[in-house]
Amino acid sequence: MATLLYNNRPALRPNRAFNSLLNEMLRDTLPAATEPAKSFVPAADILETAQGFELHLALPGVVKEDVKIDFQDSQLIVSGERKAPTADENAPKFRRLETGFGSFSRSFRLPETVDVTAIDAALTDGILRVLLPFDSKKVTKHHIEVR
Repeated sequence: MATLLYNNRPALRPNRAFNSLLNEMLRDTLPAATEPAKSFVPAADILETAQGFELHLALPGVVKEDVKIDFQDSQLIVSGERKAPTADENAPKFRRLETGFGSFSRSFRLPETVDVTAIDAALTDGILRVLLPFDSKKVTKHHIEVR
């Protein structure tokens, strides 16, 4: 009798390797982009610490003067531009472009527990780190003893 293995936990299924293989095959069949795009969406990571949240945006090749961060109506909006290299006659020609150029914009809804007046941002090594500290004056959870 043959033993069949079945993984009923979908989060643990080894599909990442298949997805990356499929993406590689599909990417190779598509025509390679030789002109920079006009916009892109940077990848974002959000971490929670004891002091607050940290937002990390991957912005390689973007200078801090080209990044704008605004807060409006409970939304943190990060926008800017990554300038495409200029192509002169003697410059190398693009054969394949996988990185993003052009304008970008990401918005994130912030919870009321964030102190928006203390938000801090720094751009180092192509990673924009935005620190979103908790508001220590706001009480979000409190236990009341019964007398």
